[in-house]
Amino acid sequence: MMRRIAQTFLVIAILFPLHVFAWEPVLDESNSWPLPEQTDPLTDIARLDLRDLNEAESGQSGFVRLSPDKNDFVLGDGTPARFWIVGTDAYRFPPEQMDRHARWLAKLGVNMVRLHVTVCDRSPGSKITNVDEELIDGVFRFIQSAKKNGIYVLLSPFYAHFDAPASWNLPGGEVDMEGLLFIDPTLQAAYKQWTRTLYTRVNPYTGLAIKDDPTVAILQIHNEDSLLFWTMQRLPDHHRAMLSDHFSSFLAERYGSTSAAWDAWGDGWKGNDPLDDPQNGQIACLKIYDLTTDVDGAFAKRQRDTAEFLARFQYDFYRKMGKYIRDELGCQQLLNATNWRTANDEKLKALERFSYHALEIDAENEYVGSDFQHQGPNDGYRIDPGDYLVNESVLSKPFEMCTNFRQHQGHPFIVTETAWKNPNRYQSEGPFLVAAYQGLTGLDGVAWFSCQTPEYERDPLKPFWRTGDQMSTHKWNHCYPAMMAGFPANALLYRRGDLKQAAPILVDSRTFEEIFDRQIPRITDNEAYGDQRNLPDLSPDWTPDGDEVNRAAFLIGPVQTTTSEEHSPQDRPDLSSFFDPQSGTITSATGELKWDYRREICTMDAPKAQGVTGFLKRNGGTFELSDVTIESENEYATINIVSLDDQPIQDSKKLLIQVVTVNRLTGYETRPATFRLGNKEDSPEIEGEQIVRIGHPPFRIANTEVTVTINNPKLRSVQVLDIAGYLVETMDVSNGRVTLPKNTIYAIVTTND
Repeated sequence: MMRRIAQTFLVIAILFPLHVFAWEPVLDESNSWPLPEQTDPLTDIARLDLRDLNEAESGQSGFVRLSPDKNDFVLGDGTPARFWIVGTDAYRFPPEQMDRHARWLAKLGVNMVRLHVTVCDRSPGSKITNVDEELIDGVFRFIQSAKKNGIYVLLSPFYAHFDAPASWNLPGGEVDMEGLLFIDPTLQAAYKQWTRTLYTRVNPYTGLAIKDDPTVAILQIHNEDSLLFWTMQRLPDHHRAMLSDHFSSFLAERYGSTSAAWDAWGDGWKGNDPLDDPQNGQIACLKIYDLTTDVDGAFAKRQRDTAEFLARFQYDFYRKMGKYIRDELGCQQLLNATNWRTANDEKLKALERFSYHALEIDAENEYVGSDFQHQGPNDGYRIDPGDYLVNESVLSKPFEMCTNFRQHQGHPFIVTETAWKNPNRYQSEGPFLVAAYQGLTGLDGVAWFSCQTPEYERDPLKPFWRTGDQMSTHKWNHCYPAMMAGFPANALLYRRGDLKQAAPILVDSRTFEEIFDRQIPRITDNEAYGDQRNLPDLSPDWTPDGDEVNRAAFLIGPVQTTTSEEHSPQDRPDLSSFFDPQSGTITSATGELKWDYRREICTMDAPKAQGVTGFLKRNGGTFELSDVTIESENEYATINIVSLDDQPIQDSKKLLIQVVTVNRLTGYETRPATFRLGNKEDSPEIEGEQIVRIGHPPFRIANTEVTVTINNPKLRSVQVLDIAGYLVETMDVSNGRVTLPKNTIYAIVTTND
């Protein structure tokens, strides 16, 4: 998940003007229905079950590998593969719950899970080479559950977000671990021992070591760490000195000696670090803040050399670790370096991505929702009475979308963590938008963070977390109805390729020198700060600065990158046919998606998949698409109509209508409130809400108020299903018109053949 350190530095957002948000009633409980207490029996009589989309066993045709152009994934037999992914804590579940969880995920359309673990034993007194045996057993056991349900595994074995036990005997004692794996040879040797145990020990549940098990498709070196992030600013003195030794060797190789490098930087200010002693072979590696600044002269040359050194140093670390995992351990999986960002993405992210290209796959973690969306003493991990929040839909903030990434040719790109963060009300748009824009841009997977219960969360209250007489809830469980209930239609349409992938809108070719010189690219995919509704890129009078390309391009089609030794002239893409800043609309190059960020509506209109998400009632409530007309009295909802027989909607004999609204615990209550970002006196005031009561189970789901008219005269019958996909009632279709019962999430429309 996003680290607290990141949120601390993102307080720079207060430098931007913030929008004022109006409070709205959360949920009229008289106009809602309760999530059933019964768990899914997972029987074969369910009318909606996507298990057959998966293989009988994951990996049955061999290891997942790269497509011929190396941009995408294929299965072992060469079949193109798209992955609908969740992060999960299933390795912590009891065995029976592991099996249920995997079966439930497969039913919803999931075909890959990410296990984000830290395999070392961090307990006091442990040796640095010790592993967490209970965790390893849980990972092994869940791999079997995943295999049996046709689900692949992406495994991340280490997250440096902890302090080392004193018993590890690292220099400095109980030091913050972030950044140290790149530098410390003792820690690197321990990492090799941890992964040797994890990857080469035979799994007693499958009979295969992970290295030989094609169910495990991707291995990530580690989670969220970089020498280009703010954590590098506070490296322990010993490790900063070690890094500076490497930097000094880099300079000596390039210039002949450190004193020659010092002279080559020229006259003028070059910095004043206590470690600088160029005449005796030592020049300090600059701290990360220094690479976020703009200067001239000698210090600028030092910045440039530092930037290249850090990029190449990280690249070499990943290359060596990849060689160890593949060649020494014999792992046959695809490899990803990590999934993080930098202290200044405009200047440094290209360096970060350069380092990833020692291995096959690019990745980043990207959450939806501003930092001021939820604010409280424990907002990094829980939701308490008294917390403040601003309910925001990403539909008014298109540049906050978690699929807006530059994709480097020859490297698949995955988002290894995302969420419409709790307690945001507008979560149902997430699966719809991710499926749509993954399909459009060719992104290779987005992992929802994180499943912390085997099925739908029914009782998120934590009795050991109390505020007065109320209990609190965990922040990061993704198993809320408003998110997971939206999986089936959207997983199906994405995995099946119902939306066309557009040709690249832009291929941004950059030289290595431009990257090492920290030059800002023509279009950035850095996390945007401040008020996302009033960014200059979205204003009606936006004009480019030089050769800048508007970020609307990410929602029009793929934005790709390449690197070369020589600079080549590049055309600016003409976005005018797709991006209308006057009206506030962005239309995909395929014509199948239209995002209206002023009206907060997005429509999908493809032959096999059509629908709408957003604020329906305030925008007239009627949406006419090619083969369906949607009418809704819901203020906010997400509606999909998807072919289940792989035929166009107008010819299909079996269609799925899926409607997901909003959910809240019974008795949940907020009141209008004004608060300051980070509770700082000089921060701007924000209008939002304050949680009065968390409420109690069951979750209540806002009623469906939807009628769908389908241009398909063959359709005769509607099977109304419950949230688990089992038949509740059957209705007739009159002239293609279907008015759904209030408690409908899924309905299957058929011809009665």
